[in-house]
Amino acid sequence: MQKTFPRGGNKRLPDHKEATAGKPILTLPAPPIAVIPMGQHIGAPCEPLVNVGDKVKVGQPLGRTGAFVCSPVHSSVSGEVIAVEERPLATGRRVLSVVIRNDGKDDTVPFEAGDLKKMSPDTIRQRVKDAGIVGMGGAGFPTHIKLNPPKPVHTIIINGAECEPYLTCDHRLMVERTAELVEGLQVMMKSNGATRGIIAIEANKPDAAAQVQEAVKGRDGLSVEVLKVKYPQGAEKQLIKAILDVEVPSGGLPCDVGCVVSNVHTAVSVYEAVILGKPCYERVVTVSGGSVVDPRNLLVRIGTPVQTVLDFCGGLLAEPAALISGGPMTGPPLVDLFGPVVKTSSGIIALTREEAGFDQNRPCISCARCVKACPMGLTPNLLGEYSHNELHDKIRKLRVQDCIECGLCSYVCPSKRALVTWIKKGKADLAALRAKERVS
Repeated sequence: MQKTFPRGGNKRLPDHKEATAGKPILTLPAPPIAVIPMGQHIGAPCEPLVNVGDKVKVGQPLGRTGAFVCSPVHSSVSGEVIAVEERPLATGRRVLSVVIRNDGKDDTVPFEAGDLKKMSPDTIRQRVKDAGIVGMGGAGFPTHIKLNPPKPVHTIIINGAECEPYLTCDHRLMVERTAELVEGLQVMMKSNGATRGIIAIEANKPDAAAQVQEAVKGRDGLSVEVLKVKYPQGAEKQLIKAILDVEVPSGGLPCDVGCVVSNVHTAVSVYEAVILGKPCYERVVTVSGGSVVDPRNLLVRIGTPVQTVLDFCGGLLAEPAALISGGPMTGPPLVDLFGPVVKTSSGIIALTREEAGFDQNRPCISCARCVKACPMGLTPNLLGEYSHNELHDKIRKLRVQDCIECGLCSYVCPSKRALVTWIKKGKADLAALRAKERVS
């Protein structure tokens, strides 16, 4: 029987994956101008290592810092640095960036291949760090830190659920780069001493499940778990509950129950970093939604403008009602199409008005659909209302920090209230208050 998490969630959320699920990954040509942000990850932004006028190569480090939580960034093109200045991300936030004029030569730094059998866990983590690998499902947490958890780990779970609607980049990687995925998992297991590796795939990806199952045959400690289709099964705590039937404690981390959860794309990138010596300067992006002429999965250089990616897919049929970076349930809006693709850009989704379903913020009718849907067992109706009215003590008592921001509360609300938007603000306000209290 296929497993799933027991509480809340939504089995009937339309996945809208048919437009790209069967389309192979195509390579987008490198952009004439690449804008490489120094902050593409959770943690401290990098400090630039280059100056205007410097010549750079593909894979060359452009920025790093000595901060503990940080990840270096690399050039995705060869050419000349023409600016080191603040530039807007596609989401609108301005970040110090290195701007490079592509010379079209694709001169690349030498990659130092590695032999996993001869590597220590410390060497693996250092190679992952030097390559700038982060959580590529959207979180952006530096992977070398995740591979060195503060508590012993027995299981690594590779998240192939890809439960967000429209997104199929992980699906295509599982189908097209199966061997690299499996070897990436084995690299991660050696890095932190895990004895079991599980690749979790939802049942709506039967081709991926079949290929990965064949690839893990005869490999000690590796297995595939095919799960029921249910949103938000790709969330760490829900995935662990579904597979291992254990709950991560409130405020806790997966390592508290002996687990590390990592994204499919991240595992492939770990393989590239450790075995091939290749840094992270490109990623697969799903371009989809009813407003896109020709939806695709594309291998895109970091620093490529979003507009260039859309143009390669034939542009837009009409002005989209919503443009989103990542999945439509959790991804932030895209406000600057000249902003660059970054390491965490899993999708560019252009929705029609019929697909978008805008917030209307009509009065709550106390139907409790949001409470029933919440996979964390919270009360989103109260959390949203209290967050909106800045009642910080009340949202703290209602465990607002446990919200995984999956967006289901807003999705199921018949009054179309902006519950997840309000709750996100409430969480951010609480975090700012805690930071202020620590300083004082």
